[in-house]
Amino acid sequence: MNFDQIIDRRNTHSAKWDMMESYYGVSPDDGIAMWVADMDFRPPACVAGAVQTMVDHGIFGYFGGDSDYRNAITWWMKERHGWQIDPASIFSTHGLVNGTALCVSTWTDPGDAVILFTPVYHAFAKIIKAAGRDVRECPLVNNNGRYEMDFADAASRLTGNEKMLVLCSPHNPGGRVWEVGELRQLADFCIEHDLILVSDEIHNDLVFPGHKHTVMPLAAPDIADRLVMMTAPTKTFNIAGSHNGNVIIENETLRQQFADKMLSLGLSPNSFGLTMTTAAYSPEGAKWVDDLMAYLAENQRIFNEGVNAIPGVKAMPLEATYLAWVDFSDTGMAVEEFTRRVQDEAKIAVNHGGTFGLGGESYLRFNLGTQKSRVIEAVSRLKEAFADLQ
Repeated sequence: MNFDQIIDRRNTHSAKWDMMESYYGVSPDDGIAMWVADMDFRPPACVAGAVQTMVDHGIFGYFGGDSDYRNAITWWMKERHGWQIDPASIFSTHGLVNGTALCVSTWTDPGDAVILFTPVYHAFAKIIKAAGRDVRECPLVNNNGRYEMDFADAASRLTGNEKMLVLCSPHNPGGRVWEVGELRQLADFCIEHDLILVSDEIHNDLVFPGHKHTVMPLAAPDIADRLVMMTAPTKTFNIAGSHNGNVIIENETLRQQFADKMLSLGLSPNSFGLTMTTAAYSPEGAKWVDDLMAYLAENQRIFNEGVNAIPGVKAMPLEATYLAWVDFSDTGMAVEEFTRRVQDEAKIAVNHGGTFGLGGESYLRFNLGTQKSRVIEAVSRLKEAFADLQ
């Protein structure tokens, strides 16, 4: 795979490139899209080949017989994460934002609260609030550039109407790979406060060398009666447009409740998503991911060295994901000023830290899932935009 190859995504209905001007005022003609979390790389050839086979056949009817799909997910979880799952425990949702929304609808009622350790992926709060539930924000502690969960502080913020906790593991936007001990503490916290735990592990394949992700069922096996696991191939293989997520529920009671909710809404997966997932979760897909992470590691090195050389600017070291979380607080600038410089002067479209909740206000999130040449160019532009600080 040639990850250096520039692929022009403009005028292809790409949210990342074709919507950046309307959202951030950055033209795709001379700007760099480093916001929404998809990559500028083609997926492994096995995925494109599977879709091409569908196109060559030419009939796109109802999908039947998903045993190959379920077995592919089962194989991947065992081979890549050491987790043995029952194929019958797998539900296919319209992506994991949809999966999270279904969890909120299944196990909470209007007026209940859902706990988030913030800053965290912004879609969580949006869907929780849209469903008429409260968001209980528990700020993460930044310990020398590494986020940690403060369970004593979190407990002090509870009011008694919390029914669920949504975890982002690995963490987006901070890139933390939670350690087994931290996950064990979180499980104990959920047991103590009688919470359903939804573990969103969509980035669990995108872990840098030297770090190891542990799926929640292995970190805390005794939490199965209140655990909902969410994984997906979409971030891993850059197939977000397939909108296919895996919700995996080992507990039979929770599994039936979730199945009833999906049935009541008439939800079923699309054949393209199932086909792409089946192809991706394979030895060829695994090799592609390993090559990808080596490429992204170099992107992170280039980016971090460049932005950390700007006085007052600091990128949080990533243990996982391709989403750099950059703190501008020590520049002394207001949010509006450092954001203006990045968007208007450097012409880079980025996610605003405040949308990720408490603790994110002084940050911007940069997507490094792009060609190395673009990362180098972005660093050059940022240095120029903040040249007066040098």
